[in-house]
Amino acid sequence: MNDLHAVRADRILTELDHARLARCLRRNELAADPDLPEMLAGARVVPGREVPADVVTMYSSVLVQEHPAAAPRKLTLCYPEDAEPAQGFVSVLSPVGSALLGLPVGALAQWRLPDGRTAQARVIEILFQPEASGDYTL
Repeated sequence: MNDLHAVRADRILTELDHARLARCLRRNELAADPDLPEMLAGARVVPGREVPADVVTMYSSVLVQEHPAAAPRKLTLCYPEDAEPAQGFVSVLSPVGSALLGLPVGALAQWRLPDGRTAQARVIEILFQPEASGDYTL
């Protein structure tokens, strides 16, 4: 297991997110981040009502900072059909999307760029999490 896998291994996913992502992977296997199946297999799966409010779930809006000198930016984690990268809506099947899923505030997300380099961003704040707002069936 390399360092990138170690960072991605300990995730918390809701039962609904886990089931939908497993189904999504079956439909879009070639378009998915290649590390996503391993992350799903190793994630701690909890009922939506039990996910901590500081964990990135599907349709969470988060503030991330790529390095200390960069301005934080807002990203919303979504399914591929809702992705609008220019507006900050990133697909969970993308490397950055799957790197964020299940991380708590303060964690460092890492993903591979197309040229093989590693990028990273720290989760600074959860601006909106559906489960914290009482929405368990998005």
